[in-house]
Amino acid sequence: MAKRKLNRRQAWRVEKIQQEKADRAKRKEKDISEQLNAGELGDECHGLEIAHFGTQVEVEDEHRTRYRCFLRANLGSLVTGDRVVFRPGPESNGVLSGVVEMVLERESELSRPNPYNEIKPVAANINVILLTIAPEPEAHRGLIDRYLVAAENCDIEPIILLNKTDLIGEANQEHFDRLLGDYEALGYRSLRVCSKEESSLGDLKEFLNDQVSVFVGQSGVGKSSLISTLLPGEDLKVGALSENTRKGRHTTTTARLYHFPAGGALIDSPGIREFGLWHMSPEEVLYGFRELRDVAGHCRFRDCAHEAEPGCALREALEEGKISQDRFNSYKRILSTLTEL
Repeated sequence: MAKRKLNRRQAWRVEKIQQEKADRAKRKEKDISEQLNAGELGDECHGLEIAHFGTQVEVEDEHRTRYRCFLRANLGSLVTGDRVVFRPGPESNGVLSGVVEMVLERESELSRPNPYNEIKPVAANINVILLTIAPEPEAHRGLIDRYLVAAENCDIEPIILLNKTDLIGEANQEHFDRLLGDYEALGYRSLRVCSKEESSLGDLKEFLNDQVSVFVGQSGVGKSSLISTLLPGEDLKVGALSENTRKGRHTTTTARLYHFPAGGALIDSPGIREFGLWHMSPEEVLYGFRELRDVAGHCRFRDCAHEAEPGCALREALEEGKISQDRFNSYKRILSTLTEL
């Protein structure tokens, strides 16, 4: 999609905003330098970002002491889960301060496009994505597949977590058995839980203790309710579904990291109703469908579009029932969103 040319007034406005940002960065660096010269900052130490608040981040040291830190200029975008080097500062009104000097290299990163066509990271250094779905708001394959494509491309293990099992009965039992069964047949792990029934969380608790996980999923599927049950000492806002749309209201406003007493950590991220993949290439989308990527390598033509070309291995596998029609349709739908933009 071609970029729209800015008029003179718009260009001036953009330049003005950029200059204001540069001026703020200079003032921040001056304040930090003054603190350094006054000897107010301690020695460098390692920390973990557990939350982000505009121009400041909350950082934990190895003793889990928390600091509200400013960022050195030109550090780039930090996200919850980043490992950093920071310098502790003085206490003010009961809050410890500090300055982040450096961000360490990320082992993994989950990103998504925002409404302004920018790719933004959601969380860093995680090894499990807990894709949370529920009967209300109703889970659908398209959304699940988008998350799975994202997980496959950033090499993070996805777990499909069906919450609100108290809403499953005779009318929808078969649907969810088939839904989860189809993904389990592809090698994906799934768990069924209910935040209202702590007895259903045993397997989930055991699994989370050894992981650094991120909860993702539509608003209203109960991510914050689950965390409230798993970590009863934490104060999380829990929202209800809209009576009109049966979609969730956003209750988590910033990603935050929580620790489990027995080890491991999890990140609660803002709810995502739609997970766009328009920033990916067709090759990355294909790679995200684990059962399609190996088959596609046997197509007669290297640039096969998997439409009506002779010798298309995907079409042959589809006709033979070796790959799912639902997943193939989902793959084509995602591809169409790439070509439409």
